[in-house]
Amino acid sequence: MKKTQTITILGLILLFPYLGFSQNNTTQPSSQKEECKVITITQEEFIEKVFDYKNNKEWVFKGNKPVIVDFYADWCAPCRMLAPILDELQKDYKDKIQIYKVNTDKNRELSSVFNVSSIPTILFIPMNENPSYQRGLLSKSDLENIIENFLKVKK
Repeated sequence: MKKTQTITILGLILLFPYLGFSQNNTTQPSSQKEECKVITITQEEFIEKVFDYKNNKEWVFKGNKPVIVDFYADWCAPCRMLAPILDELQKDYKDKIQIYKVNTDKNRELSSVFNVSSIPTILFIPMNENPSYQRGLLSKSDLENIIENFLKVKK
């Protein structure tokens, strides 16, 4: 298993002056129910449900359970291979975690804030620690290890 890379708050803060923070996202908010489903979210929904990077310089997680965010694109073959694995994990862990997907083509600003330079990039957000991320396709067993050891969630 590849070693996960920790996102530093300093790195996020350093990115802020270089981002335009324009409101060019035209994706409609998700209407999917959050129970046992992977949910595709927009930049605005990320700010509302996960982290308001526009108003906070330090990491302040808004969720009430650990979260996984999959930064993906429709044209990305490894992303398409990862999607059913994430669906299975969401069903396996039920309401103990929430898995979100962010389309990098439609949410470029959010992708830039988290320095997403290759996809898939998976952001792991525990309840009381800073997030960590991993680039590239991970197996189900690798993801289960991260969920149990880093997010501290058991099935």
